[in-house]
Amino acid sequence: MKKVLIVGAGFAGAVTARILAEHGYIVTIVDKRNHIGGNAHDFYDEHGVLIHPYGPHIFHTNGKRIFEFLSRFTTWRFYEHRVLGKVGEQLLPIPINRTTINKLYNKNYTEDEVKTHFYGVTLEKETIKTSEDVVLSSVGKDLCEKFFRGYTKKQWGLDLSELSAGVAARIPTRTNDDDRYFTDTYQFMPADGYNKLFEKMLSHDNITIKLNEDFLSNRNSYQYDHLVYTGPIDAYFDFKHGHLAYRSLRFEHEHLEKDTYQPTGTVNFPNDYDYTRITEFKYLTGQNINGTSIVKEYPTSEGDPYYPIPREENEKQYQLYKTESVNLDNVTFVGRLAQYRYYNMDQVIGAAITAAEEIKEKYAQ
Repeated sequence: MKKVLIVGAGFAGAVTARILAEHGYIVTIVDKRNHIGGNAHDFYDEHGVLIHPYGPHIFHTNGKRIFEFLSRFTTWRFYEHRVLGKVGEQLLPIPINRTTINKLYNKNYTEDEVKTHFYGVTLEKETIKTSEDVVLSSVGKDLCEKFFRGYTKKQWGLDLSELSAGVAARIPTRTNDDDRYFTDTYQFMPADGYNKLFEKMLSHDNITIKLNEDFLSNRNSYQYDHLVYTGPIDAYFDFKHGHLAYRSLRFEHEHLEKDTYQPTGTVNFPNDYDYTRITEFKYLTGQNINGTSIVKEYPTSEGDPYYPIPREENEKQYQLYKTESVNLDNVTFVGRLAQYRYYNMDQVIGAAITAAEEIKEKYAQ
C-alpha cells in the first residue's frame, strides 16, 4: 500500500487525494493554512452570510466527467453568473454584448448592426501576440480603453500590451443580448457551500489531514513513496532559477444592513477606484437572509500568490523549473501554482484527475 503525501488541501490536492484513496493508497494531506479547500474555502460570517474569504469562486465547466465527479460530494444550486462594468455613470454588461453597445452609444442596433459596428472599429492585426492585440482586433480602441486597459493595469500591474494573448482571450465578445459571464454547459454552485463539498470529498478512511503544517519548512521530516505538490513550483526548488512572477490580492469584506447592495453578483470597476470588482455573495449562494455581505478586491504585488502572470519571459523561466520537475521520479506537480497556469477551477480538477491516473498507472506496473 503506497504512501502518498499531498501538499495543499485545495482542489488539486483534494481531488488527487480522493481518487488515490479509493484505489488503496494511504494519503496524508498537509496544508499550512488552518482549513481545507484552499482558495475555494467558504464559511458563514458572523452575520450568517456564506462568504468566500478569498474572493468569489463560481463553478462552471463543459466537462461532464468533472461535473459528475464533484456531484458525488455535493448537491447543486443552478446559478448563472452575471457581471456589470461601471463605465462613467453606467453599469453595462460584461462580456460586451448588444446591450452594452446600445446603452453605451445610445443606439438601437440589431445583431447584424452590432456586427457591422465591430467590423468598423476593430483594428486588423497580422499576428496576435498580446492581450492588446486580442482586444483591439475584437472590439476596437474605444471599448478597449473603457473596459479593458484600466482593469488590466489594476489587475496585473501591467499594460495590455505586456500580457500574453490568452488573458484577454478568456473574455468573449457577443453581438446578441446574452449577458451570462459564462456559457458552459454546467453552471452551478455547491448547494451547501464549497467547504461541505471538500469535507465529503476528503472523508475517507485512507485520508489523513494535517493543517497548520508548512511542508517546505520541514520537508525532510516526511516519509512517503510519492509526493503530490500543489504549491508554487519555484518555492519547491528554493527559487534556484529566481522567483516566478505572481499577482496577489487583498480582500476587504463588509456587511451591510440592507437587502442587496448592487444589481448583480459582481460589478467590475475598470477605471474608478483602486479595487477591481465588488462581489455580493447572496447572489451566488441564493441565501434568504437579512443583510448582505460584499467583498472588494485589491490586486497587489505582495502577499500569497494567486495568479501566475502570463508573459513570454515568465513562461521561459517556468520552463526551467518544469525541466527540473520532470527529473523527479516520485513527485507530481499539479495545480495553478505548481504548473504555473492561469487555470479555472474545472481545469484544476481535470489536471488533478489526470495526475491521479498517472500515479496509479505508474505504481501498477
